[in-house]
Amino acid sequence: MTKRTVFVRTAVLSNLVEVAQSLNFDARPLLRAHGLPAALLADRDHKIPVELATQLLEEAAQLSCNESFGLLMAQRRQLADFGAVSLLLIHQPTIRSMLSILQRYQYLMNQSLLISVEEFDDVVVIREELVFGGDAGTRQATELAVGVLHRMFAMLFGSQWRPQEVHFKHDAPSDLSIHRSVFAVPVRFRSEISGVVCSASDLDRLNPQADVEMARYAQRYLDSLLEAKADSIVEEVRNALVNLIPGGRFALVDVADHLGMQVRQLQRQLSAAGTTYGELLSGVRTELACQYLRNSSSPLADISEYLGFASPSVFARWFRRNVGETPSSWRNLAGQSSV
Repeated sequence: MTKRTVFVRTAVLSNLVEVAQSLNFDARPLLRAHGLPAALLADRDHKIPVELATQLLEEAAQLSCNESFGLLMAQRRQLADFGAVSLLLIHQPTIRSMLSILQRYQYLMNQSLLISVEEFDDVVVIREELVFGGDAGTRQATELAVGVLHRMFAMLFGSQWRPQEVHFKHDAPSDLSIHRSVFAVPVRFRSEISGVVCSASDLDRLNPQADVEMARYAQRYLDSLLEAKADSIVEEVRNALVNLIPGGRFALVDVADHLGMQVRQLQRQLSAAGTTYGELLSGVRTELACQYLRNSSSPLADISEYLGFASPSVFARWFRRNVGETPSSWRNLAGQSSV
């Protein structure tokens, strides 16, 4: 299987140099060593491989001797760091609609980040999963992503935004003071998810800055950006599948609804791009499966369910047909290669 290179905006590294300086560490030589001059970070829309971004975050944390480096970066983020999408986000009426916009336009921001919303009665889990982070580790990138989401809602809603808990899959740092300061709510580590837990009523709080006309203008502008890209429909469908597969609703009609299109319109555009929904589904599922097997200790049954397979045996047969190894064998080999 040929590995697809996933790109992110250099905006993901905003404030890296400044945070490093506050920790008495000069990050500019680190950036240059990876072929990324610090001046290039001023162009927030420049694209770099996601593996480079996650590696830089991990190395900066290690060299600055601060396990919460990514979270310190999140503290300095502004809505403008979301790029053109921020124009639409700030005028959404509720947090629920903001999350929908983040999922819809993920392609324009960060193709490696999966955002999903799961509701259980009055409890809502907003999961953030880095699915294409590479082998260097994703602790800093994950904490940055969760921290930025929390900060965005706090900037828009003030004291009205107060989640119940924040969760991370990785181990706790030796010093929890930064986490306590940023989130001001219980933070759970070694959890089954990375993300935020809040009440359903929080998602429907009204945004005092919302403006319907400005939102319509911003949406037309964002849609024009997507249409300007020849390969945008392929990336849009890939991104939609990354977000929809964990929820179990990723049939062709679900993807079309997610993109605001008719099924036949979507099929025609994919055909014109030289691919099909089935090919894209298989490719995304394979990429997600390999990432979960490499970067997660979750049981195969859980990964099978997360990817929408009827049973672990169906998943195992599908994986062997597409990758050439059983999931267990592939996981063992991937673990050995990362040592």
